[in-house]
Amino acid sequence: MGQYAPRGGLDDGEGLPGSRGEHVLQRLFATRERAERFYDRQVVDRLTPHMREFVARQEMVFVGTSDAAGNCDTSFRAGPPGFVRVMDDTRLMYPEFRGNGVLASMGNMLENAHISLLFVDFFEDLVGLHINGAATIVTAYDAVRRYGLEDEDRTVPGRRAERWITVEVEEAYIHCSKHIPLLVRQDRRERRSEGRRPAGDDYFGVGQVRSAGREREVAGKSVE
Repeated sequence: MGQYAPRGGLDDGEGLPGSRGEHVLQRLFATRERAERFYDRQVVDRLTPHMREFVARQEMVFVGTSDAAGNCDTSFRAGPPGFVRVMDDTRLMYPEFRGNGVLASMGNMLENAHISLLFVDFFEDLVGLHINGAATIVTAYDAVRRYGLEDEDRTVPGRRAERWITVEVEEAYIHCSKHIPLLVRQDRRERRSEGRRPAGDDYFGVGQVRSAGREREVAGKSVE
């Protein structure tokens, strides 16, 4: 694996991966020795064959982005195994489908290309994989022309990707199995047969809160 270019600079120029902040805290809390063992044994600047195989069979990923001011957003993407395409040991791609139209993650990418992906296998291996890198938004047309990603065979059935996100891998490392819960798969049709309906748009009651606020505002104006 190649030599690391540290993220965000170092406090002492030792050439370790990671941010200045984590190195400062490692010295403050006397964890530098443990951290160095982790960097040496677990952090790489590209995907190993085992990592590539792991990503290729995952059905979900958590996506972290931030805008130019550092305001963060975490999102979730899912699909059949293979919906995240491993192109080679330094590049992977995942599809973006029609959603609520906010485009928060891609909006952040326009301001700040840094992206973090967290894959967690809750069902078999009980292990996670962090991948950090640089994101680029690719149109569906360019995905076909440049990478041959022209159909839906390994993405979400019946849905066509409107865009693809290319991630150039800068570092990858394990998220250990400790405290990762073991989950059991359940078919959505089974849940419906048990009378459990999918969560609706106002599952968290935002509409009710806004409606109540408007009613108070109207009541206040009427008193005036």
